[in-house]
Order: sequence, then structure tokens, then C-alpha cells
Amino acid sequence: MKKILTIVALVAAASGPLSADVKLPAIISDHMVLERSAKVPLWGWADPGEDVKISLNGTSAAAKADAEGKWIAVLDLKDSPPGPFEMSVEGKNKISLADVLVGEVWIASGQSNMELRLRNTRDAEQEIASSANPFLRQFLVEKNTSATPLDELKGRWTVAGPETAGDFSAVGYYFGKSLQSEVKVPVGIVNSSWGGTPSEAWTSLEALDSDPDLKAASERIRKQIAEYPGLAKAEQEFPPVAAEKRAAAPKPPAGTPPGPQDTAGFLYNAMIHPIINYAISGAIWYQGESNAGRAIQYRKAFPLLISDWRKQWGRGDFPFYFCQLANFMPKNPEPEECGWAELREAQSLTLALPATGQAVLIDIGESGNIHPRNKKSVGERLARIALAKEHGKKIAFSGPVFDSMKIENGTATVTFRHTDGGLAASPLPEKYDVKSQTGESAPLVRNSPNSQLEGFAICGQDKKWFWADAKIEGDAVVVRSDKVPSPVAVRYAWAQNPTCNLANGAGLPASPFRTDDFPAVTAQGKY
Repeated sequence: MKKILTIVALVAAASGPLSADVKLPAIISDHMVLERSAKVPLWGWADPGEDVKISLNGTSAAAKADAEGKWIAVLDLKDSPPGPFEMSVEGKNKISLADVLVGEVWIASGQSNMELRLRNTRDAEQEIASSANPFLRQFLVEKNTSATPLDELKGRWTVAGPETAGDFSAVGYYFGKSLQSEVKVPVGIVNSSWGGTPSEAWTSLEALDSDPDLKAASERIRKQIAEYPGLAKAEQEFPPVAAEKRAAAPKPPAGTPPGPQDTAGFLYNAMIHPIINYAISGAIWYQGESNAGRAIQYRKAFPLLISDWRKQWGRGDFPFYFCQLANFMPKNPEPEECGWAELREAQSLTLALPATGQAVLIDIGESGNIHPRNKKSVGERLARIALAKEHGKKIAFSGPVFDSMKIENGTATVTFRHTDGGLAASPLPEKYDVKSQTGESAPLVRNSPNSQLEGFAICGQDKKWFWADAKIEGDAVVVRSDKVPSPVAVRYAWAQNPTCNLANGAGLPASPFRTDDFPAVTAQGKY
């Protein structure tokens, strides 16, 4: 017995110091990019009361672990050169991190069009072959869900190059590449995205609970998942739900039940909350397809997400630049009502928040592919916004945006902002894709064959829409139709896959819009 006790004591003695080791979250690791800022928090875990010191290129910061063993130190890197550097973190043990850069860090988040890897996009082979860039890096957040906020996640930093760039978010890669080449500082992209997910999944429950409608919706779907029979993940996330109650629950309709990744707060908890201490320049966002059936609700849900992230990060109104949904699905020969048009409108309305910007993609979508392969234009348009707004570059960053409308003598005159270089009619293709995966195409049938501009529709008091003739006059577009002698409203590119060609002198497409406030088809959408 004495021998056994001695062995136990030796094991305990050997394991004791291990528990005292300073530990770091996954995002603070080799090859990371740190924000060039006066306040760069770095954090981790140690024994309660343990002193921790961080050093980087002559700059240092100290911290003491609290009663729960958590510590946070803040470096001043506002005047730091780019590196690379070695960083040391020292408590009762010492951790050395290699190849650390200082520059700009951007969160890249959303659903599948942000998640889409570079290797699966247009001209990928050529781009990947020439992608070597030690100043462009990605931290890929591993997918995970949680019913409660987590302190840690899994992921790793990789340096752009032929062996790694294919797994970068394509949008994040092209955004970072454009930004880095112009600003000449390292750029780190934190890729936290998951296909097919609604914005509410990326929003904290604290924020959602502040709105009665969104709170009720999130509670409804959490209950549905908890009671769905046979959903193993739900059983793990909601252990208090008794097995007999789950078995007795009504059978849900046929089809796939909502998964934890679709549940309000679950992606925020697991894939955003663990990194909210990490200093960032801003965020880029490509999402909305999963909210298109509830576009009216998105008018609240999307601004709430942005405000929530800004509050959680505590870095003020950091830049938040997002993609408007691209054109998709078959073309409708008649003016239509649709959720995608209303979702795009909700995205445009979000520009009322400070420090926001929108990349319009109405000209680069594919009828037969919800994941348009031209991600180069997407990333570059987002980068234009950052370069103009954050770095003072004198470049156009937006296509024409509706400003006002005047109706006289049966003609509507619509004026625009962001007409850089003047309004222009982009050439229309002779064919458009029908099935992108197979290359099948069809002749493009113009809705207004004698018009300079396509995509404009007009209506009278009866709310019956007709395609209009539209032409450019200075910084305005004159719109009319013989079928509508007394017009009251105009719409442009108001369809899931519109034929439209208004742009500005910089070649950036006009944002879809409507001048009416007729009831929306998604007004009854429920989460």
C-alpha cells in the first residue's frame, strides 16, 4: 500500500506544474497577424494570481490571472513595423510564437458565398499558382455550435501560397489581396463562416432578446430543435429535455429539421464569441440567402447583428462592409414580386448605420448557381470600399444609388448619387447562363428592346407593373411607358434575376431600388 501511495504522490507532483502552464487561445499562435493599433488585447489562461508578461519587438505588457485563471494584456502596436517578429508569453512557463506580423485584421463571415474556397472559383488554378504572399494570411475557424458562449475555438493561421491559398475564403482572399497590394501592410483574414445559415445564428441571444419579435422567433426554433426526435445534436445541446417528452412530441413535417447551426445564437456562441477580444480593423459579410423568405424581418435582424458585434468587440463603430445578393434563378419575362428583391432592399437600408458599405453584385450572378464563381470582383469591390473610406484613396467605391424621383407629364425622372464619371449603359450579353455547372446558355430576350437601359419598370395607381423605356440624361434617368400614362412609382432590377445594365463611369453597377412602399411579399415571413 505504501508503494502505491508513493506512486500516486509522484504522479500528482509531476502533474502539478502542468496545470500552471500559461495557455493561449488558438487564434494567438504562429503566423498570426495582429492589428496595428494602440490597443491590442492578448489573452489566455494560467493559475489564479499568476503573473504573465508578453513581449514583441521591444514592446511589452503584463497581466495577472484572475480568480478563474483568466488574464488579458494589452500591447500598444500603433507604431509597429510589419515584422515578422517572434513573440514571447511568459508566466511559470514560456511560449514563443514565430512569424508574427502587424497590419490589418478583418473578420470574414456569413454563409456559403463567404465560405466558398478559392479552389472552387473562376480562374482558380491560375490564381492559386501565383498566390505566394507572406503578407496575406487566413485564420480558418473550425465549424462548431454551442447553446452557450464559449471561450475557445479551433483553427489555425496559414500563409497564402500555392499549397494553402486554395482553402482560403475566395472573397476574403481577393479582398485581402487587393487591400494588401494598395496599403502595403500585412492583412489577416479571420474566416468564420458556415453555408446555409441565417443571420440570427450569428447574433448573440442578448441582442436578439432586445427585440420582442426576434426573441419569440429564436425561442420558437430552439424549442423545435429540442423536441425534434432523433436529432442527436439537439439532445447534446438540450439535455434537460426528457427522452419521453421528446418521443411524445408531434412528428415534424417531412424534410430536414433545422440544425443547431440554424439556431439563434449558436454560431455566435461558438465561432464569434471566442475571438471578440481580438483586435480587428473591421468585418466583411456575405449572407442573406437564408433570410430571403423573411426579408422584411431582415430590416431589423441585420442591423442588429452589426450593432451587436460592435458592442461585443468594444472597439466602437468599426467598419462593416457587406455584399448585396447577386442575381440568381431563371429570368422572369414580366415584372415580379420576390423575396430576394426585398432582401436586397433590406441590405441597402442597413447603410443607414455608420461606417457601413455595400458591394452590389447584381451583374455577376449566375442563373443556375447560387454560388457565382466570380469571387474576384466581389473581393475587389469590398476592398474598394475599405480603400476609399478607411485609407482615403480617391477611387469610386459604389455604383449609382437612387436619390430622388420627379414625375411630370407622364414621365418619371430619377436622379442618383455616386455617378462617378457619369451614368452609363453597360453592354448586355447576347446569351446568359441557364445551367452554370454544364455551361448551358440561352439567348437573352430583352424586356425593353428599344430602350437604352434595361431593368426599369413603372406603374400607375392600379399597381400594375410594366417594363419601361429608360434613357440617361446627365445624372438622371428618364423613365416612361405608353402603357402607364399617369405613373406613380418606378422600380429598377426588382427581381430575383433581373436583366439590368445601369452603371457609372467606374463600371460599378447601380443598386436595385423601388420608389414605392407597397406591401412586401415577405411581410408574413417567420423565423
